[in-house]
Amino acid sequence: MPRKQLSGRVVSDKMQKTVVVEVVTTKRHPVYNKVLRHAKKYLAHDENQECHEGDWVTIEESRPISRRKSWRVIGKSGQEDAE
Repeated sequence: MPRKQLSGRVVSDKMQKTVVVEVVTTKRHPVYNKVLRHAKKYLAHDENQECHEGDWVTIEESRPISRRKSWRVIGKSGQEDAE
């Protein structure tokens, strides 16, 4: 089974070898048909500490590295700021 991959924005890089990545997904409400945005934060392992706050990155599911960290950074996405 392939590993899950998500892309999002780095919101914190203050830890050593760890970044916090916020992934925003959109979903349409079944009754009201309004598009809702849902944000979730993931702790991801960044071995070389090359990601900084504001970067768009792609993360991949991996084995548990610590209690809350089960994702690792596999590269920068290169998306521009859409806001």
